[in-house]
This record gives sequence, C-alpha cells and structure tokens, in this order.
Amino acid sequence: MRRLSLVEKLNVAKFLVGCGIFFSFLVACSGKVAQLTPDLGQDGDVPEAYLLGPEDVLEIVVWKNSTLSKIVTVRPDGRISLPLIGDIQAADLTAVQLKDDISEKLKPYYKESPEVSVIVQQVNSYIYVLGEVQRPGKQVVKSGTTVIQAIASSGGLTQYASPNNILLLRKGSSDNDGNKELVMKIRYKDITSGKDLKTNFLVKTGDTIIVN
Repeated sequence: MRRLSLVEKLNVAKFLVGCGIFFSFLVACSGKVAQLTPDLGQDGDVPEAYLLGPEDVLEIVVWKNSTLSKIVTVRPDGRISLPLIGDIQAADLTAVQLKDDISEKLKPYYKESPEVSVIVQQVNSYIYVLGEVQRPGKQVVKSGTTVIQAIASSGGLTQYASPNNILLLRKGSSDNDGNKELVMKIRYKDITSGKDLKTNFLVKTGDTIIVN
C-alpha cells in the first residue's frame, strides 16, 4: 500500500476539518429550525400546557354523574356554564387547571372529592392576521402555533410588506391590565434567518398580527 506524501496528508486533513465544520453548521441549523416547530404532543394530542380559548369544545366528565357531564363550548367571554356551579372561567387555563377548579366548586355537593375529567374535543381558538399578507382575516389556530406559522397560514407576506415591521397585539391577561393591549414587535427576517428566534412568539387566541 502506497504511503501518502506530506502534501497529500495535509489535503486529507483539510478535507476532514472542512467536513467537521460543515457538520457542526448543519447541527446548529437543525437546532434553530427545531425551535420553530410546535410541540403538539404524541399522535397530534393537545399538549397539557395548551391554554383553552373561546370556541374550544370541551367534554366535562363527572364520574358516575351523567347529569353533570356535559359537552360545552367556551363562550367569547372565556367562560362555560355547568349544572350546580353555573358559570366558570375556562379561557387561559389548561385542561388540568379547569378540572381542578370544577372539582373544587363541586365539593360542597359531594361527601368525597368528585372525580372530574376535562377533554379538549376540538381546538377552535382564533387570531387575526391583517395587513400585507396574501389572505388577511380571521384564522383558526391550533396549540403550538408561532407567529411565523400564522403568517405562513395566511399565504405569507406580500411584496409590499416590511418584514421587520410586524406587530403582535395582545389583550392584557390579568385583572389589572385586562383592558390594556400589549404590543410586541416582530422582526420576520431576523427570525427566519435564525438571528432573533426569541420574538417568534406562540400566538394566543384573540391575538392580532399586523403586517405593515
């Protein structure tokens, strides 16, 4: 077997170093892309962290009590109505949090803590994507949808859009700021290039995205 000359050895070393750099680049890029992919759970199930929103369809099951077990739709005000306990807040809670709240409100009617399940049958939360997109208007979104994915679902940007001048408007989430509107700036090009992934927020029901 012929021995490699010094020049050939150097060329092989350069090739291997180049492959290593390229591989590292691919790994880095794949890590960035992964952050843009929503976690929808196994088999498309709604993840536990999903926050309920208006128009979501829920199945409330109270063990051994068909009268209290209902299929309900979250109203625009974010509440649902159930026998015995009346109206209860559902929007901006997880299914587990809502289950705990229902159980707590039913305790006075039971000798032991009631067993309650909350199943998200249908996700119908919506946002608005307006301005310089191909299909502006109301859009039904599923859990884990990011700003970039919402814009893509609206057909993408028009040729007149300013990619780094996009606003996300969101109503306040607490009692103190419930009437205020939060404004977050989105830099589309910086997100898609991997330069600024932290502004690729997960959208919440009722959000409005304005593409200038």
